[in-house]
Amino acid sequence: MFCFTDIQNYHGQLKTGATTCAQAVQFYLDEIKSQQALNAYLEVFAEEAIEIANRLDAERLEGKPMGPLHGVVVGIKDVISYKGHALSAASKILENYTAVYSATAIEQLLNAGAIIIGRQNCDEFAMGSSNENSAFGAVKNAADITRVPGGSSGGSAVAVQANLCMVSLGSDTGGSVRQPADFCGVVGLKPSYGRISRYGLIAYASSFDQIGIFSKNISDAALVLEVIAGADDFDSTVSARAVPEYTQVIHQALGPKKIAYFKETLTHPGLDPEIKNQIENQIIALRAAGHVVEGVDFDLLNFIVPTYYVLTTAEASSNLSRFDGIRFGHRTTEKVEDLAELYKLSRTEGFGAEVQRRILLGTFVLSAGYFDAYFTKAQQVRQKLVEFTSQVFAQYDFIISPTVPTTAFKLGTQHQSATEIFLADIYTVYANLVGIPGISLPLYTHSNGMPFGLQVMSASFEESALLSFSNSLMQA
Repeated sequence: MFCFTDIQNYHGQLKTGATTCAQAVQFYLDEIKSQQALNAYLEVFAEEAIEIANRLDAERLEGKPMGPLHGVVVGIKDVISYKGHALSAASKILENYTAVYSATAIEQLLNAGAIIIGRQNCDEFAMGSSNENSAFGAVKNAADITRVPGGSSGGSAVAVQANLCMVSLGSDTGGSVRQPADFCGVVGLKPSYGRISRYGLIAYASSFDQIGIFSKNISDAALVLEVIAGADDFDSTVSARAVPEYTQVIHQALGPKKIAYFKETLTHPGLDPEIKNQIENQIIALRAAGHVVEGVDFDLLNFIVPTYYVLTTAEASSNLSRFDGIRFGHRTTEKVEDLAELYKLSRTEGFGAEVQRRILLGTFVLSAGYFDAYFTKAQQVRQKLVEFTSQVFAQYDFIISPTVPTTAFKLGTQHQSATEIFLADIYTVYANLVGIPGISLPLYTHSNGMPFGLQVMSASFEESALLSFSNSLMQA
């Protein structure tokens, strides 16, 4: 019986002949089939995955060196382009679209020997916090199928949670990796803005979007980041900084660190009392371990969600204007009188309610008479947040907080309140607004039986320190 713990152990089994890539792929194909009700995958690349696995097994027997992700079974969120494969962003408007090129992150996975087993369900165009906005049905949390998995990368989180792949790639615009990781009890890493190329990632909000990683442990997340991070001629926003050997630094001994927490995050009225209690206990444990942990005033906390939604919807309004049914995507079959009506009907039929809401909001805040009142003001708040963050990291190594105010909520229970859904992002959007890395660590279990995590953030491009500290917390 195949059993996966981590990539290093899996590679050891491959080298000794205890298992094969083909056996690993077949195990995951069987698991995906038996747990179809979770709706984590929109499409499984079964024949292709088996073919690649057999090739890798043959190459290994011939003595060819193994790549860093040799035989690692990976799922990808349905917003990341994989040439020759469907790419829909979980939307009817792209239901029949086939990718014409591969994202840089996908190319790097394949070059490292990974096996991509399928594309995973998500909120439409990565807009949502519950994975109920997919045009192809909601994803269900494997810990309790009556609950949401979080969003927008819900399918990617559930796939790792339910042993439907070894690791997944998602995207994080305002918490879309960390929040579902919290709800599903897995590791969810959002790197610094610009650490991973966004080439081939369908844009939601270009100055916020970042490809992220789901895994069961820190070492696997570090390895995948090491493979897919780095410069890219196709993305002008990606950093040219050298990529550290993350897999080596996570095992280095940690000295005492200075850690901040925002006082307002623990006194917020929406925070579940048990989550608050566990974070406070964590602070006590960190101090007992020799770290300095101090509260910092964060009087901008209640401004970050409105700032985030003003800016991201404005960018979405611009980015999604390309989906008009002319060159590709859904086109209405209704008889129309002019081009404007064709656009209107195609987009109305193709986009779901949440995407329409965000496009309309973004168009509004960019419109004449409202641009300065909303968009410009939000940009000013974002700049204040960047300056504040620089001041914090001049004194502290890390910031800790809850990842989400509550555990996973019931399917359908928050449909009536978009505002309530938006407020679930209160602790995660901060990292995207200022471009710093953040990770959700699955450290706790609620009395309701659901997992929840601790969020840790570091200064930009300090993923080495972040992963090392996270690894020490997971081991403790």
